[in-house]
Amino acid sequence: MSDTDVIKPGKDVVASMAEDFKKSLLDLVRNGIKELVIDLSGVEIVDSVGLGVIIAAHNSLSKSGGKLKIVNVSEDIYRLFQTMRLDQHFDVQPSGG
Repeated sequence: MSDTDVIKPGKDVVASMAEDFKKSLLDLVRNGIKELVIDLSGVEIVDSVGLGVIIAAHNSLSKSGGKLKIVNVSEDIYRLFQTMRLDQHFDVQPSGG
């Protein structure tokens, strides 16, 4: 397995899909991934449960010396990350930037 992996939910990161998404992310962390990239292309909504999953993945990665990067973030979701100051804890890159 490489040190970097990209996971692309391809749908809104909300409560209804959070359990499966969390399992996928935590499996990668347990398998020793060092950099996890979450590609939010096509994602329009991240709810509080979805944010919790992303934060849990970041915390797990940090404990093992890894990094989380989130790319192709829509303007609305980017503002949400900024408002919650999550962009200060992990790399958040807006779409086209």
